[in-house]
Amino acid sequence: MAVPQEGLSRVVVVDDHPLFVSGLVRMLSERGVTVVGTARSGEEALYLTAQLKPDVVLMDISLPGMSGVEATRQLRRADPSVCVVILTALAEEALLMEAIQAGAVGYLLKEAPVDDIVAGLQAATSGGSLLAPELAGKLLRRIRKGSGELEGARPRLSHREREVLDLMVEGYDNSEIARTLFISQNTVRNHVAAILFKLEVDNRVQAAVRAVRGLI
Repeated sequence: MAVPQEGLSRVVVVDDHPLFVSGLVRMLSERGVTVVGTARSGEEALYLTAQLKPDVVLMDISLPGMSGVEATRQLRRADPSVCVVILTALAEEALLMEAIQAGAVGYLLKEAPVDDIVAGLQAATSGGSLLAPELAGKLLRRIRKGSGELEGARPRLSHREREVLDLMVEGYDNSEIARTLFISQNTVRNHVAAILFKLEVDNRVQAAVRAVRGLI
């Protein structure tokens, strides 16, 4: 049995495959995560989240009726403080973009090791984000390919804020950004807050997507 980790979350798992849910709940519990409820549809996820107030909703995309993306959108509309991490078998960049635009703060694949899923939950509750490496790599290649164009397309950010944003796109958390740029974590937090405010987005992943798409 894995050693439980500190600071883990109260989670609602949304997935319509009972065997997968049963195994996932067991493995998360072994790592100190408290699963407070499970839902098999987007509609049920909306109800349970309102009732249970979890720290994170772990959401599949392919659900009967309402999709996981639409459920994420409605959850965020009802309560902008809700953290939603997508957990899906679909490694499609278009779905990643849709999920992030709907308000998801992470996008992981079901084939990922359970410790990566736990890391995604931890990142969500600490204000960070975690993307499946396969998809993060695609986004990073896109932003690097268009780096020259993007440099002139971000006049509202200071040079340091652009450096912080580039590292956010690469998936760095605040402590890693602080070490890379030789600044304090408090300074990083201030820069991240300024970036989110200037870009008028809710979270780090949405900021990264705007950077990738050249919208800043």
